[in-house]
Amino acid sequence: MPDTNVRIPAADIAFDIDGVVADTMEIFVRLAHERYGLTAMRKEQLSCYDLRQCLRLEKDMLDDLICLTLDDEHTMQIPPMPDAPEVLTELARSAPLRFVTARVWPESITEWLYKTLPEVPRERIMVIASGAPEIKLGILKDLHVNYFVEDRVETCRQLKRAGIQPLLFIQPWNFNEPADGFIRIENWTRLKEWVLPQGAHLG
Repeated sequence: MPDTNVRIPAADIAFDIDGVVADTMEIFVRLAHERYGLTAMRKEQLSCYDLRQCLRLEKDMLDDLICLTLDDEHTMQIPPMPDAPEVLTELARSAPLRFVTARVWPESITEWLYKTLPEVPRERIMVIASGAPEIKLGILKDLHVNYFVEDRVETCRQLKRAGIQPLLFIQPWNFNEPADGFIRIENWTRLKEWVLPQGAHLG
């Protein structure tokens, strides 16, 4: 656990988006309620990253829900994680914001970031779509990133082995996973203690 008196330089950090900045599974659950009548489903039930392992749904139904959640229309409806827009807006004053997502196409989630961070100039927002979680490591190395905020445990393990410090953003699908000594981030209020200078103004 880093000393909270020591700040992570803004130029040294990058972020995953879905499950870290964007509360994407809120839309997944909402669609499960509305499209398939699965009104008993709650986000807390999504206890594994691979949803096939924790949801007893037919493959076609699950695939449909995932595709809908990530399509252009529903991406724009995703709520941000509490405090994420405020922290990122302040952080952008010090360095450009860099995001690496496992999405295949970056366009809709980039537009979502522009909408969510209206005070951040668009040229200070970089989004790279890796297409797969395993590709993130090479991208982060090319960007000379030293810290990465991520919700997928296996990606965190891969980064740590390569010398990049992962910050595991706690979600139901990683809460019970062995953290392997990772820094665990409960929320953006906690994260801002490490990425924002003392006295930085939010809101």
